[in-house]
Amino acid sequence: MDCILTKARECGFSFTRLADNFTELATLQNVLQNPQYHAEGDVFRHTEMVCETLVSFPEWQALCSEEQEILLTAAAFHDIGKPICTKLEDGQWVSPKHTIIGEKVFRRMAYQEAERFGLTFAQRELLAKLIRFHGLPVWFWKKKRMEFDLLKAAESIPLRLLYLLSKADVLGRIAGNRKDISGNLPNNVLQNQKSEHFIDHVELFGDYAKELGIWENAYNFTNSYSKFQYFRKNNIWQGAELFDNTTFDVYLMAGLPLSGKDSWIAKNGGELPVISLDAIREELGFPPTKKTQQVVHIATERARKLLRSQQPFIWNATNIIAETRQKLILLFAGYGARVHIIYLEVPYRELLRRNQKRERYIPEKVLEDMIRKLEVPAPWEGFEVLYL
Repeated sequence: MDCILTKARECGFSFTRLADNFTELATLQNVLQNPQYHAEGDVFRHTEMVCETLVSFPEWQALCSEEQEILLTAAAFHDIGKPICTKLEDGQWVSPKHTIIGEKVFRRMAYQEAERFGLTFAQRELLAKLIRFHGLPVWFWKKKRMEFDLLKAAESIPLRLLYLLSKADVLGRIAGNRKDISGNLPNNVLQNQKSEHFIDHVELFGDYAKELGIWENAYNFTNSYSKFQYFRKNNIWQGAELFDNTTFDVYLMAGLPLSGKDSWIAKNGGELPVISLDAIREELGFPPTKKTQQVVHIATERARKLLRSQQPFIWNATNIIAETRQKLILLFAGYGARVHIIYLEVPYRELLRRNQKRERYIPEKVLEDMIRKLEVPAPWEGFEVLYL
């Protein structure tokens, strides 16, 4: 089985040759862009230029083989969200939230087509996060607390790789509205004042990441509690050493249906109480796909009772949406709990096989929708995040 990373090398790190092997990239063709920033043409042409620019960097050439392959693949898919979200707005082509969408699109592709993509979980998530954060080096300076998003990104990806990807993205284009004497946009210009302005931001990003000590690795917080509170409250200095006043543990399960959450609990949960949304649905006679506030309300009230007595417990639900997890973590932490996230995943084909054998069958359309929405927990979300 050929891995996409190996295929990138076999293709001589050529985007067009890689696109011949992974037709998902053909969706980038004829996706229009704002010529003020992308006078080179459609997203496919821009991506080709980004890949060509990336492999010309001495820094990329000095990387190990796997990192070269990772970055080329990230460059090839960095705008994979644009075909979904690009639209004409006030006379200009825009692609709102294309990085967020692109992360999910790539994750779904690599998960459902695992036999073709051939990525490990760690490789897939590294690529997904590079896609998600590829615009950060250009725009981070506009944030009120510039270091916050850098520290958050550094929890998932090496910022030295993100720097190279963003630099290639900025330089791999024809930007601005300069015209030659015939009134046409020049064809041989890779950057003008706007892209030069952007590259200054990228260089500032690199300098600031080094200053924060997160160029190579995630930030070294004083303790797990300080790290947890830093990302939860967004108003704490990263170097603060906070006193850990947590007194008990809560385990938040996460993962698609049929990923093995119940089996993990049976093996590792011991005598801990389990609050299961599926079990509550069964109590009420609801089908497994039914969404109802009644189920959530019952589960939350049971959790509050345990939280008030500082009783450790397990919250068992899919929890595949980051916003849902954050609401629960806020609730649990508010009672002094140490929140551990246990994320489980099985291959897509195995997921379908288990569903076929399941008594309470989940419609395939429902599963597909959940896979499209899947947001894998980030390392900063809990005191501890396990990927199983």
